[in-house]
Formats: sequence, structure tokens, C-alpha cells
Amino acid sequence: MPVGEPGLPRPVAPGHACAVFRQVVTSEAELQDLYRPPSSGAVRKQIDGLDDNCQAFIAHTPLVLIGTADADGRCDVSPKGGPPGFVQVLDAGRLAVPDLAGNNRIDSLRNLVANPGIALLFVIPGLDETLRVNGHGFVVQDPDVLDRCEVHGRRPSVAIGVVVEAAYVHCAKSFRRGDVWQPERWPDRAGMPTPACMLSDHIALPGLTADVMQARLDHGYATTLW
Repeated sequence: MPVGEPGLPRPVAPGHACAVFRQVVTSEAELQDLYRPPSSGAVRKQIDGLDDNCQAFIAHTPLVLIGTADADGRCDVSPKGGPPGFVQVLDAGRLAVPDLAGNNRIDSLRNLVANPGIALLFVIPGLDETLRVNGHGFVVQDPDVLDRCEVHGRRPSVAIGVVVEAAYVHCAKSFRRGDVWQPERWPDRAGMPTPACMLSDHIALPGLTADVMQARLDHGYATTLW
């Protein structure tokens, strides 16, 4: 059922959550009453740059999730992937993420032009701990940065340059609760629509069946991956 049809709440403007939820926490003081203080280790583990440990973690990472927001606070999370180490650590205070071939929506890039706030989550398959990096992001075309961001012979037109303000290891609880790396615990997908089916329904063009959509996806992945 599309959002906005009877039975589903319509989108609301930021700050108006009370229009669709009855009990909303609205202050930091209320939050602090709901949670115990963080341990000293949870506070002390945050550092203000990329030390050798963080740089080694990034060098082994084939997937990073990037969170951005536009000037009005509307948020987006975009996955970026490549060979381990495709994200380039320029120095202890900067890194660069190549903008490789995608769908050209450029949602993250549009957001960064309006609002430089950025958060990154580095994920290594099989490892439950992740690395979080927060800072300011910019759409950059520095030739030396783009040269370093070349992947499989492709030099990107732009890269996301990040000035690091905070970095820390995120604990394994979420990944372990979800059994993310345990194939025997993965959910049975037999009862859910395929991504091709979802896309054909969402795009809703005449003749765009799930089979046609799957063929388009397969062709695109095979010919435009890099």
C-alpha cells in the first residue's frame, strides 16, 4: 500500500512527530532519565582522528554505509562498495570515498553540497565490530585525490572527501543479535517479494513486469558495475 493511502500515516514535517505518535521524547533530559550513563570505556574509545588501528580497519573494508542529510534535515544512507581498501585514507585527519558507477540519483552528493555533516559505518564481512567515523564531507575534484581513488582502472569524476572529527569502534551486539554473518540463521526469503518485483511495482510502468525488471537488473550489473 503506497504511503498516503488510507491506513498508513502521511509523511509529516520534521518536529511534528506528535501528529502520528502519542508519546514522543522531546528533550535530552528525558533521554537521560531512560538510559543509564555510558561506561567510561564507551566514552574514552572515541578519538579525533584515524590512528594506525583505524587506518588498518579501513584498508580491509569492502563496504561503507554513508549517512548524510539535506539542509532541512531529511536524511539518507547510501552503501558504497569496492575492493578492500577502496576508501582512501589521505592522512590521520582525512579520507576519500570514490563515487563509483551508480544510479545517478546523487542523493548523498546533493546533501553534502547543502549540509556537510556526514557519518560513515565501515563493515568487514565476518567481523561483528564496525568502525564509525563522523565529520564533515565535501564533493571534491582534487586531481591527486581522484588519482588515489581509481578503482579497476576507473578514475571517478568526484570523491567524497571527509574531514574526520570522531572515530570509534562500534560494539558487536547489533550484528550478533541479528546473526548477520551466520548463514544458517539467515531468514527464508521464499515468502517475500524479490527486489525486481518491488521495483516493478514501485516504478509502475506498462509492461515492466518483475521478469523484465530482473533482466534489466542483471544486464546493468553485468555491464556497468565499474
